[in-house]
Amino acid sequence: MIRLKTLLLTGAATMVLAPPVLAQTAPPPAPALAATPATEEPPAEAASAVADVVVTARATDVRTSIDSVSYSLANDLQATTGSLADALRNVPSVDVDPQGNVSLRGDSGVTILVDGRPSGVLSGEGRAQALLQLPADQYARIEVMTNPSAAYSPEGSGGVINLVTKPRTARPGTQTTGSIRANVGDNGRWNLGGSGSWQKDKLTLSGDLSYRVDPNRFGFNRLREQLDPVTGAVVSTTRNDQATVSDQTGTVGRFAVDYRLSDRTQLTGELRGVAFEGDRGGPGLFETRDAGGTVTGAYARDDSSAFRFRNGGATARLLHRFDEAGHEWSGELRYDVNDIENAGLALTRFLVPAGTDLVERNDQAQNQVTLGFTSAYVRPTADGGKVRLGYEVTEVRPDQEVTFSRGPSAGTLAVVPGLSNRFEARQTVHALYGTWERPLTEAFSAQAGLRLEQADIRVEDLTGGTSASQDYFRAYPTAHLQYQLSETQTLRASYSRRIQRPQPGQLNPFVSYGDPLNRRSGNPDLEPQETDSFEAMWQKRQGSTFYQLTAYLRDTDKAFTETVTDLGGGVLLTRPENLGGRRDTGLEATANGQLHASLRYSASVNVFRQAIDAGGIAGGGDRSATLASGRASLNWQPTPTDFVQLSGFWQGDSLLAQGRREGGGMVNLGYRRKLSETLSLNVTGRDLFSGFNSASVYETPLFRERTEQNIRLRAFYIGLSWSLGAGPRRQPEQFDFSTGPAGG
Repeated sequence: MIRLKTLLLTGAATMVLAPPVLAQTAPPPAPALAATPATEEPPAEAASAVADVVVTARATDVRTSIDSVSYSLANDLQATTGSLADALRNVPSVDVDPQGNVSLRGDSGVTILVDGRPSGVLSGEGRAQALLQLPADQYARIEVMTNPSAAYSPEGSGGVINLVTKPRTARPGTQTTGSIRANVGDNGRWNLGGSGSWQKDKLTLSGDLSYRVDPNRFGFNRLREQLDPVTGAVVSTTRNDQATVSDQTGTVGRFAVDYRLSDRTQLTGELRGVAFEGDRGGPGLFETRDAGGTVTGAYARDDSSAFRFRNGGATARLLHRFDEAGHEWSGELRYDVNDIENAGLALTRFLVPAGTDLVERNDQAQNQVTLGFTSAYVRPTADGGKVRLGYEVTEVRPDQEVTFSRGPSAGTLAVVPGLSNRFEARQTVHALYGTWERPLTEAFSAQAGLRLEQADIRVEDLTGGTSASQDYFRAYPTAHLQYQLSETQTLRASYSRRIQRPQPGQLNPFVSYGDPLNRRSGNPDLEPQETDSFEAMWQKRQGSTFYQLTAYLRDTDKAFTETVTDLGGGVLLTRPENLGGRRDTGLEATANGQLHASLRYSASVNVFRQAIDAGGIAGGGDRSATLASGRASLNWQPTPTDFVQLSGFWQGDSLLAQGRREGGGMVNLGYRRKLSETLSLNVTGRDLFSGFNSASVYETPLFRERTEQNIRLRAFYIGLSWSLGAGPRRQPEQFDFSTGPAGG
């Protein structure tokens, strides 16, 4: 039956590959065209029409459509010197913890796209590390879709974050343009980047290259209490304190070719590569005491490790415009490969009781290949609406090999079979989607969509000889409504059904070794979590002032959570499980405006009630709490050449079946001085008070544990940005910024 559904999807997809056949309704007459090419975009200072709404001046800081809100990074000074994680932390609805894990309104199920397309480097095991290393200055806007239409993958229960890259091509009449950026920070930090393009006739070449050095230091502290299951009294206490020094470097490169085969047909090719590597390590002390305070066990452990992350990818895309009214078809092929290597070496010296030294080596190699194909067709209709049809297939092939060795010295290491493993997986998802939108009245418009997906997943533990598989067919409907109350006020309502599939590694039953007291494994029985998401939104835009108020409800079935179980002897196992369910009911408010002719503000706050059903998880329980996060910034421009920014954010707690993760925040300061029309000076300070740390708390009838990571993210940078040639113009959009009949 499942194979039949796959065949039906594939057969229906062939219809999408023949776009003219699907065009049954004649498009409206094309408007008169100016001599300027269709790919031209007006300057940001000029008025630009997006559907029926005209956006001018500061209104471009926040753009809205029927299913998205996007925020400009042009005046985010942290984005000029920092990483992509620094930029995301300043965007409403988005949280990024100190380790680089991203969430939307408290939900960690997030899909990250680049120019509307899947990104190999921003998916899979290396995403958090990539967010901490990728430079933010390559992106112009960040688009947030908490209820995206069916034209986007439903993967990501929290929603979609779309990164919109900066313009990369020169304006007509200018062959060459580019920019160079250099920043020097404290404690050996620095980064350098450049981008440029060359255009002649029908050919455009563009590229980016950047290099980043980012050393860091952080402390790790864990307190674990074993409890008497009858009385609840503490029977033993274990402390683990460790200091770590990390040196990291990152290189990011991209090269693209655009060629206009004709006035309406364009061929694009792109090659990209990312390389991160570094060393980390430091001494740690483990100490266990009994109920009376007597030390029963203690050892010192000196850890060192080296890691390397490599990503390479290529994309080929063909775009054909049937007319200038938005009637077009595009086809795209994508290939990405990620290679991650970690090599760790640890020396353990037993103090109480005294014993022979122990050396352990843990080598991990992960490889993931991602293949994708998309065929998309868009046609305006005579009634002012628009139809979108598409077919997508994505295949992910991860494999992992772990080799664990142990011995009394580095020269006598022997492989431990029970702690070594080889794992392979394959996940294939076929998708067929369609959306239809149109104005129903002068003020009222609607969009409806449906996405059909067939997923086939197989994982195999080659060492243990076990395997698991999942295959399922799902339908994902979406609906969006918009009502224009007045020239300045808009009401929107939306619904979408979304899914969060387990990463293949989360299904691997292999129990990996962390340290003498900690193990981690996947769960082959882990099921996808599915979310029904409802939103109601009010927006007001008047001049340069923008207000938005959103009420939302997310009802998630089989939500993921991490659980900890006692294996005996003080050793704990961490693995993912499915909750019975989770419900988030919240209200988010956003405001941008002007306090004075030279002083602007932006602020947002998200308050929600989270309730989880532990679903019988051992040591867990039903929990609920009111959680909050928010951010604010003040932008002061005392002179035409000086710009000062003070910003900060707070990320709230999140609930687990057996405890919680605690949030934190930071305060940032930045200054930009325009030295000339092409040269500017940037000075930034991040996490001025060193307040952004993380902690996890577990509380069960058998044990309590608190783990803190004190990550010293405070950093100061000074740098220069230099523009070469004339101002850039945007490439043809890879996706629609406005997916509704009206935007803002």
